Amino acid sequence: MKKAGVLHNQLSQVIASMGHTDMLVIGDAGLPVPKDVPCIDLAVTVGLPSFIDVVDAVAIELDVERIIVATELQENNHALVASLQSRFVRAATEAVPHEEFKSLSSKARAIVRTGETTPYANVILYSGVIF
Repeated sequence: MKKAGVLHNQLSQVIASMGHTDMLVIGDAGLPVPKDVPCIDLAVTVGLPSFIDVVDAVAIELDVERIIVATELQENNHALVASLQSRFVRAATEAVPHEEFKSLSSKARAIVRTGETTPYANVILYSGVIF
């Protein structure tokens, strides 16, 4: 049995299989999941698990070189954007309109659904490289 890091089997497998520039989306409970993108559904109830708790777990294991958030999040929730940036200090941050964010998510290796209900609490993580 794995004793540290991400314990969720499917999420752990996706993180371990990611290569440079692969995308992983962590989203709120309402983010639509394109039919051809695997959904790792962690949502249990409203707020559980929280978006930031899942981000924290992934940040321990995934090297991230770039993050994308919705422009709407950047404009309306500076604290959450700053919180993301503090977890990925070496990553460039970009913002795109929410509709474009949803379009980009169709290219992700997986979308992780949380129980978060904060509007636009979604992030695209682009995998970096450790060497």
